[in-house]
Amino acid sequence: MGSWGILLLLLGLILLRQPLIVLMGAITVYCYYFLPDPPLESFHELNSIIGDLFFAGDKEILLAIPLFIIAGNLMTHGSIARRLIRIAQAMTAPIPAGLAIAGVFSCGIFAAISGSSPVTLIAIGGLMYPSLTKAGYPTQFSMGLLASGGTLGIIIPPSIPMIVYAIMVGVSVTDLFIAGIGPGILLMSLLMIYSVLRAGKVGRGKWDWQEIRTAWKEGVLALMMPVVILGGIYSGFFTATESAAIAVFYAILVEVFIHKELSFPKIPKIMAESAEMLGILFLILILAVSLNKFMIENEIPQNLVATMTGLISSPVTFLIGVNVLLLIVGMFMDIMSAILVLAPLLAPMAVNYGINPVHFGIIMIVNLEIGYLTPPVGVNLFVASGIFKQPLGKVIQSVAPIVGLFLIGLILISWIPEISLGLVGGEAAATPTP
Repeated sequence: MGSWGILLLLLGLILLRQPLIVLMGAITVYCYYFLPDPPLESFHELNSIIGDLFFAGDKEILLAIPLFIIAGNLMTHGSIARRLIRIAQAMTAPIPAGLAIAGVFSCGIFAAISGSSPVTLIAIGGLMYPSLTKAGYPTQFSMGLLASGGTLGIIIPPSIPMIVYAIMVGVSVTDLFIAGIGPGILLMSLLMIYSVLRAGKVGRGKWDWQEIRTAWKEGVLALMMPVVILGGIYSGFFTATESAAIAVFYAILVEVFIHKELSFPKIPKIMAESAEMLGILFLILILAVSLNKFMIENEIPQNLVATMTGLISSPVTFLIGVNVLLLIVGMFMDIMSAILVLAPLLAPMAVNYGINPVHFGIIMIVNLEIGYLTPPVGVNLFVASGIFKQPLGKVIQSVAPIVGLFLIGLILISWIPEISLGLVGGEAAATPTP
């Protein structure tokens, strides 16, 4: 009854519209009570779940998630986004579609600070959209570009979904962050090429050296933030968790004491907003780690690997199948749910086919990044509809051609591992780890 029981339980809870935390909790308890051989005699023996919850919570990297979210919220309420946009606009003025390219640059840089796609879209999109439309860029083009640029938050490091994937699969967060640089640059480049092809005839500006000097003078501290955070991680000077703490400290230092765009009385409110986002996420994550530990102990992933190997012998066939699966999943599940449920199952299969788990993590996250732009659950579609004050249908139409571009990027990232692993040194880039 084991597997069928899980399926029936899932379907029943989905029909009852239960939230993800109820799904994860119910499945975890079901697995611990019914699947062991021999079955547990009483719920008193479920004490191991409590131990697993402590095991899941006792991970330093978990601290990075709330800290990056707090840093992103501090910057959204402050002036860092506005100052980054001003630098980008000043530097790209004479380039064809320069203002649009400035929007892509701004999304990429802000994503490298906040680690969140919706936060990037809110912070940059809310400021850039009026500027683009006022400058003569088509409304549909502007919406699609910024909604898509906002998704860069989960592929350009630091990235909260990367941290979750690393926890669930057991790979290095730093390696994942480094592996995200190449794909992030590739997707940004595709957006810039699209901008030039679609809006290259919109009026170009000229170099204004006074504006460039002023923009750099006022925005250099904002621009230094990703340099400090990512430079410290990649140099090994501090860990991902320590970098998240430094991001919070840096944001408060710059916004409160130097720029003076944020007052101390606002900080508790920002902390409360961040706590609301984190409360349920942490419970779900801890339950997912407990369930993952159970599955490993009972060799469930290993059995799936054996089954898949009997059905699919080619790594190419596996990659095609898993990409199609993840694209479909991304249409119906949010990214955290998909990573928590699928990463522990799919990553061992990928390793069995000779695919590096860090590379597979990037493939998975790019697939789910596209899910931010596809109905019915595409988060950025709803966020864009709200901040741009446009019907959801128009937003969907605006991102459709860019989804096609991102699919091209996904194909390149999937079949050219060097895009992801070229900067990752040592065994992480060369040898899959079981």
